[in-house]
Amino acid sequence: MENKEAIFLSGIGTDIGKSYATAWYAIHLQKQGRHVITQKFIQTGCRDESIDIKIHRQLMKMPMQTVDRLHVTAPIILSYPASPHLAAILDKTEIDLSKAAEATEALLNQYDTVIIEGAGGLMVPVSEDYMTVDYIAEQGLPLVFVTHGGLGSISDTLLALEAIKRRDIPLKAVIYNPYFDKDPIIAGDAREFMRRKVLQSFPDAEYLVMDNVF
Repeated sequence: MENKEAIFLSGIGTDIGKSYATAWYAIHLQKQGRHVITQKFIQTGCRDESIDIKIHRQLMKMPMQTVDRLHVTAPIILSYPASPHLAAILDKTEIDLSKAAEATEALLNQYDTVIIEGAGGLMVPVSEDYMTVDYIAEQGLPLVFVTHGGLGSISDTLLALEAIKRRDIPLKAVIYNPYFDKDPIIAGDAREFMRRKVLQSFPDAEYLVMDNVF
């Protein structure tokens, strides 16, 4: 699969705009001439369809695709809005991660780039002893990491960067989401501090600030 790439997108936590960042990054790559599709790693809080995939398509100004209707872009859906580990327990099921990996391979047969949006933050549990970050490392996926400038974001981001480096995960980009810039002094300092730290530890990574392309 020459010139084809699957990319995992995660972040410092839940409700930080990962779905928006996924669509934004997809558009960013489309502008570079890439044929891009998005995938949801594990969807929780839904039953028959992935709300995050629907958000991606709306923001990308794309209709729902055949691969969406066939659940190739969301192969694992759990009903309770919780971590995958807890949602699976409450649904009385087990998560089969081979479905996610096989779906990614199937999508790469049709697209240049697959962006896989994670569920929650980087360290969210998929099972008792297996975290999202373990899947990223195991699959050898490059990572796009989403952060913001809210109070506490510097510490959360630096802890995540340490976990990424410890597992030798290639960091492709950090996306800064300015939506949470409520305090301009704190946000301005956080944005530049994190930029310096990212480029210091991961000189090949991009540091991107989301703009309103939607």
